[in-house]
Order: sequence, then structure tokens, then C-alpha cells
Amino acid sequence: MAFPNNTMLRALFLLVLVCAAHAGGKAKESSSAPAEGGGGSCDGGTCDITKMGATAGGKTDSTKAVQEAWTSACGGTGKQKIMIPKGDFLVGPLNFTGPCKGDVTIQLDGNLLASTDLSQYKANWIEIMRVDNLVITGKGTLDGQGPAVWSKNSCAKKYDCKILPNSLVLDFVNNGEVSGITLLNSKFFHMNVFQCKDIVIKDVTVTAPGDSPNTDGIHMGDSSGVSITNTVIGVGDDCISIGPGTTKVNITGVTCGPGHGISIGSLGRYKDEKDVTDITVKDCTLKKSTNGVRIKAYEDAKSVLTASKIHYENIKMEDAANPIIIDMKYCPNKICTATGGSKVTVKDVSFKNITGTSSTPEAVSLLCTDKIPCSGVTMDNVNIEYSGKNNKTMAVCKNAKGSATGCLKELACL
Repeated sequence: MAFPNNTMLRALFLLVLVCAAHAGGKAKESSSAPAEGGGGSCDGGTCDITKMGATAGGKTDSTKAVQEAWTSACGGTGKQKIMIPKGDFLVGPLNFTGPCKGDVTIQLDGNLLASTDLSQYKANWIEIMRVDNLVITGKGTLDGQGPAVWSKNSCAKKYDCKILPNSLVLDFVNNGEVSGITLLNSKFFHMNVFQCKDIVIKDVTVTAPGDSPNTDGIHMGDSSGVSITNTVIGVGDDCISIGPGTTKVNITGVTCGPGHGISIGSLGRYKDEKDVTDITVKDCTLKKSTNGVRIKAYEDAKSVLTASKIHYENIKMEDAANPIIIDMKYCPNKICTATGGSKVTVKDVSFKNITGTSSTPEAVSLLCTDKIPCSGVTMDNVNIEYSGKNNKTMAVCKNAKGSATGCLKELACL
């Protein structure tokens, strides 16, 4: 999935800053100043949203209480905690902006339910910006309540579609952790990580129907040092999508399905995109996903960029379609212009110990371009068999250069 693109995210970021600077027409602090404590009911560094006016039951708007809890916690020194106790709390858009004076933990034991009134949103649902040493943890749920608005998504028909709110957005966050929580039925992406460094996502569950539009599990762009471990994702788009400008990513122990697989890209859709490099995906399982491990780039790419040093190892396919695919002529919904003039280079990609079953005869598809062939592609012990009966297992390799060892003979096309 290509949305939201980096250019659009930067525009939204600037819009947020402008709105913050002119709030009430009398902004007294610059956006770089630490947030000041709001004097709410925080006890010993712990801000319980119910003590600040939040009401459980999922019917009463608790936005103000949660926002005030952030203001108090972010303005406090030392270790600060926002407590979201058990119960359902209805909230609209939340803007958690730093820098903070101390280190903030959001303890999510209850459930936050996103408002379904789209007129309330200028951009995303929960946006956390310019915060260091952030922790979001607990056994609670961020429920985007997407089913109420998915019918308003027109992105399958046009490029300039209205982007619905993402659920959890981390912008310019350094040294962050998201653990234990569930993200459910986002209106658009469940989690988006933009221009962040050293982010750990572990023991997280992301859930939406397989036919829900653009509900990517975890998307990242222009970020480095992102680790995703022991996470279960079943959504209507990419389980994980790694966008342009992303480096040093480790994905381990992820189960994906339903969904569109674990993807790098889309690449090249917009101008000035940056390289993707040093990506490792290990010990993952893909169950009945529409793709397995995938690299995708637009044939009519607007940027010159490279995807390199990408390693897949110990990946199990359970009736995944297109288990291994490099698609350099990606054109979703046939709304792009296929010119054949690709500007994206893919090189130094390795597939090791990729096993299991494919729901499509094409277990391996390396679809590169004649102008910029894929190079340095290696396959070691790739043994995936078509699970159907009306065809045979096969590989399709075009303009891909590399080597294959210990693979099912039908797949050794390099």
C-alpha cells in the first residue's frame, strides 16, 4: 500500500504545527518548547484519565480528559504515566506533542474507541510527535471503529482520494516502544511510523477484516532502527509495509494473515524518495495472505532510488499466494501510467529457508525490468509447493540475476 506518502505526511505535519502555533490566536510557546503541566489530577507522576473526567461506557466523549492527561504527564519531570483503566472510552482526535520534560508511559489497560464523526478529524486519530523515550504498553485496545466509515474510502478508484484517519501515528519519535496492545479496525492504517529512530514494536495484535480497505497493519517511512517482534497481524492490506527512506529494520516472529504480506514499497510513486536498505525478515509465518514477502515498485516511478541489503530467512508459507515476489511493474487498480521507464534499482536480496505451500502455481515471481535488472538475488533452500491440483509449481523470473542452490527444481530460475 502506498498511502500515506511521505510528501503528504510532511504536509500534514506542517499543518499540525501551523494550527498549534495559532491556537486561539495567542500561542505563547514555540512548538519546540516542553509541554507545560495542566494542573490536572495527577498523583505522584500518574495521571488516571478517570480522575481527570473520562467516563467509561463508550458513549461519553472523553477526549478532553485524555488530552489533559497528556499535557500534565508531558509537562512533568522524571517518570510519568498516563493510566487508561479498564473500560471503554470514546475519544476524538488526540495530539500528543512534545518535547516532554520527562519520560512518558501510556498504560493502556482499557479500550479507546475512536469517534466515527469524520468531521472531527483534521488528520489522524492519535498522533504522537517529537517525543523521546515513549512507552505505550498494556493489554487494552485502540479501536478505530473503521466499519462505520470504510464505505467512504475511494482510494481504489483515484490517486487524489481523501485519506481517512490512521489510528496510531508516531512522528519524529526517538527510542519508543509499543508493546502488548491490540489495534483494531482502523479507519486507514493501524500504525504509521514516520521519521522515527529506534522503535520497538513487540507482542502487538493488529486485527481487521481481510476485505477492509487500506487497513495496513504497520507502515513505516523515513525511519531507522525499527524492530517488530512476536506480533500477529491480520488486516485488509499489507501486514507490514516498509516505505522509502527506511533503514535498519528487523522483523522477527511475525504472523501475517489475512493481508497482502510483508512488503517493501510501494517505491517510486513520488518525487524525492530515499533508498531502502538493511532490512531483515526472519522466523515469520504467512497464512493465506494474498502475497508473501514482496518488493514492489511503480513502473512509472517518479524517483531514482535503490532497495538493497534485504534478507529473508526461515519464512513459512501456509497457502500464501505469490509467496516470493519482486514486482517492478506494480500498478494497483490499474490507475497508474505504465511507461516501462522504471527508476528503481533492486539488488542484494537473499531468500533462505523459505518453505511451505502456495495457493498460486507461481511460487516465485521475480518480475524486474530490462532497463534496470534486479541483481545479486540469491535463493537458498527455497522449497514451496503449489497446494492446488489443477496445475504445477512454477517460477517466473524476468530480468533477475543471481543464483539458486538447494531449491525445488521448479523454482531454480535464476
